[in-house]
Amino acid sequence: MKYFNKKIECMDRQSLKELQSVRLVRLVKYVYENVPVYRAKMDAISLKPSDIKGIDDISKLPFTTKQDLRDGYPFGLFASSKKDIVRIHASSGTTGKLTVVGYTKRDVDDWAECCARALVCAGMSKDSVVHVAYGYGLFTGGLGLHYGAEKLGAMTVPASGGNTARQILLLKDFKADALCCTPSYALYIADEMEKAGIKKEELSLKSGLFGAEPWSDNMRVEIENRLGIKAYDIYGLSEISGPGVAMDCSYQDGKHVFEDLFYPEIVDKDTLLPTKFGEEGELVFTTLNKQGMPLIRYRTRDICALTDAPCRCGRTHVRMTRVFGRTDDMLIIRGVNVFPSQIESVLMNNDQAVAPHYFITVDRVNMQDTIEIQVEVNEKSFSDEVKKLEALQKKLEHDLFTMIGISASVKLVSPNSLPRSEGKAKRVVDLRKPLQ
Repeated sequence: MKYFNKKIECMDRQSLKELQSVRLVRLVKYVYENVPVYRAKMDAISLKPSDIKGIDDISKLPFTTKQDLRDGYPFGLFASSKKDIVRIHASSGTTGKLTVVGYTKRDVDDWAECCARALVCAGMSKDSVVHVAYGYGLFTGGLGLHYGAEKLGAMTVPASGGNTARQILLLKDFKADALCCTPSYALYIADEMEKAGIKKEELSLKSGLFGAEPWSDNMRVEIENRLGIKAYDIYGLSEISGPGVAMDCSYQDGKHVFEDLFYPEIVDKDTLLPTKFGEEGELVFTTLNKQGMPLIRYRTRDICALTDAPCRCGRTHVRMTRVFGRTDDMLIIRGVNVFPSQIESVLMNNDQAVAPHYFITVDRVNMQDTIEIQVEVNEKSFSDEVKKLEALQKKLEHDLFTMIGISASVKLVSPNSLPRSEGKAKRVVDLRKPLQ
């Protein structure tokens, strides 16, 4: 069995617990002294750093939420001074403001370590050629796997997203044996290969590291059959680190959480009390070794379960199941976090032309996520000539792309044509098949 860091990945549970305890005690003291938000949270419940003796005391600590990150925009939760921050990443927020994360040099090195571990889980080595087709930029996907591949010593192809014909050319000519991208994009690559008459046997691919959006075991099988690879599930979120927080091993029986750096909990989604292994609830993370922007008990809103049952691969870190759903209204579309409130804000910025009545439909066509927004035009706009309505539609689509970062289809409908509700308005329907 291959490991990138066998000493850590196969550490016995007691030694791992001792390491987690040392790091948690140090972390709590660090954030209390350097992050006013955490000092205020702890003071509010009369909790002092000295009250935390080890990892068993973690439930005494307050939660961190997405709202804390929004309220602290841009750098309010940084524990390090800006002169020590070497990297910024960010994800979309509900009102257009980004959720900003800062990394020190050590944070980047730890992240690269985790992504290198993930690549080895997928059978990669320093002799591999890793094709990274996640987006580069503020999104964590591209640079995370890029640094992990370089840490491993593999040849790294920073293809980024898009230009699929060129992606296929590079995959074929550079003989990549690992593909890193969203699962839906992997299937799109397969579609384009078939259209171009390129057979999977013409590529050298052996493995794929797919994440950033929900996908099912059925989708895994289809990717494996159409690309002739073994498809691995990688988990991460920008607030905690990015890709590499958890990763499938060769047995694909849940994703190993790299617990020396990210301590996972499952809490009841209603009571927020800790649950037992195997019980479904909300996933919560504490970053045990981060310097730039450490987070304590961050509520991910992802619903899953954890198991500490031994894994045949020999890794001792707990495993998380696939994410079953979420506790908020966030949609994940083509790997991008989209909130209905973002869409509403765009429409309301055009309230002279459209009415405050809209309906969002999310679907999956040919394995690609789609999003359509039906919006009522007001009486004045409804009487406009076709060219003006077409211009309005294009403007709304442009404004939405600017806000949420992905293309969306806008369908203008006549006044009073969308359903009304006396209670809470139902504005979203997700027609994508549930994960199996």
